[in-house]
Amino acid sequence: MSVKTFAAIDVGSFETALKIYEFSGKNKMKEIDCIIRRLDLGSDTYAKGKINRDKMDELCRTLKQFADIMRSYKVEAYRACGTSAIRETENVTIVLDQIAQRTGIKLDIISNSEQRFLDYKSVASKGESFRRIIEEKTAVVDIGGGSMQLSLFDNDTLVSTQNLRLGVLRIQELLQHMNAKSTKAEQLIDELATAQLVTYKKLHLKDREIHNIIIVDDYISPWAVKRTGRAGQKETISPEEFDDLLKLLRTKSTTEIAVTLDIPEEKVPLVLISAVLTKRIWEFMGAKQVWAPGVTLCDGIAYEYGEKMKMFQGEHDFEKDIIACALNMSKRYMGSRKRSETLEKITATIFDSMKKIHGLGRRERLYLRIAAILHDCGKFISLVNIGETSYNIIMSTEIIGLSHAERELVANIVRFNHSRFSYQGSRQDYLTVAKLTAILRLANSLDRSHKQKFTELKATLQEQELVLSVDTSEDISLEQGFFAPSAEFFAEVFSVQPVLKQKKGF
Repeated sequence: MSVKTFAAIDVGSFETALKIYEFSGKNKMKEIDCIIRRLDLGSDTYAKGKINRDKMDELCRTLKQFADIMRSYKVEAYRACGTSAIRETENVTIVLDQIAQRTGIKLDIISNSEQRFLDYKSVASKGESFRRIIEEKTAVVDIGGGSMQLSLFDNDTLVSTQNLRLGVLRIQELLQHMNAKSTKAEQLIDELATAQLVTYKKLHLKDREIHNIIIVDDYISPWAVKRTGRAGQKETISPEEFDDLLKLLRTKSTTEIAVTLDIPEEKVPLVLISAVLTKRIWEFMGAKQVWAPGVTLCDGIAYEYGEKMKMFQGEHDFEKDIIACALNMSKRYMGSRKRSETLEKITATIFDSMKKIHGLGRRERLYLRIAAILHDCGKFISLVNIGETSYNIIMSTEIIGLSHAERELVANIVRFNHSRFSYQGSRQDYLTVAKLTAILRLANSLDRSHKQKFTELKATLQEQELVLSVDTSEDISLEQGFFAPSAEFFAEVFSVQPVLKQKKGF
């Protein structure tokens, strides 16, 4: 099999990195080069809302160098991603245009949920080590420059995920603004973390036991990897080893720490912040061990590329994790699991029967599943304005693995399931939302009583009709009454007339 070369670029808050990978056969991904440039974009963004001109010039010079390196490796494909430092700038459109014009590199701004999902995939690229650990109760702690993501796993299944504004650069900016002395820094970081973790525990952790913590960051992970590499020890970090790291950070000078850890001096305060956060979470969750695999966002970008090109296929079902997030959202807002399962089943049946007509793919089928699960989450707030309140809940809650734009598609499908269709968007998005809304409305009408009256439903496409055969001996007068207007919208969208047929008479 031919070898494919791929490049991943991460424009982060503190560093900009380029990694070159080779894919050679199934599940064979090898990093062949890594170039990291120290470039503190986050300090400007978090403090002032914009990246200053000098740093913008430096970023463009760096990316132009990266483009030259990619050409030297004859890279066949690449993906460049910008995270919170770029995402939170007030003039993001201008920044992206300048980068494209001056370097030739197209930079994708990824949402927090996309970034964390890619970080999570980077851990999955570790294969057996990852699968072994998340079989137990595990927390993935992803510490970035702007925020931190806490994701809980149990028996290889994502239980919950939540973002906290506890990023190392954001905390550093706050400490500098407060003119905090170094002797007070650890106490202030601990207080900041504890204030948010107490609320997090009440809402998400409760009495759940956590056995393992997986740390993903750019600060203490390099130390952990070098330590295991030198000593040939296990991949996990013991409490004693971590205490030794904290002792070093507390008692030695910045220069001594930088030499010992083999890092730039300006990175030392960030290592301290990340270490204190990790220690606090470790104690808070009562975990037995911590694993720092030393992966980066670039590894996740490459892993996802390998998946899409069918060159790399892991054993973990990431789509299942996205669905798990939606199910947890539904549970939080008192949604009916039985009702959601019924709608999921009906919508999937209709979607699959209409493949030749709708022209949608697997990703759109996932949007429909999520919309079916969250179809009436807004009832938690209002029994009258269900569409609007559902939309607001979905747009205010991250679903790991979905971009902001994808989450907005789902939110609109749910909104227009309850209200007159008036979506305003691009042509492609308009058609996607219209088609999936039509399917969800039709499915919703078939269980209007919320009693799951049908023991079996079959959908058959016959010329210009979609025949829905239901097996039930119950009275479906209510369903038939709501079916007609839903069928009318469905026919308007697809030019296919739905027909409801009852196998058993009432």
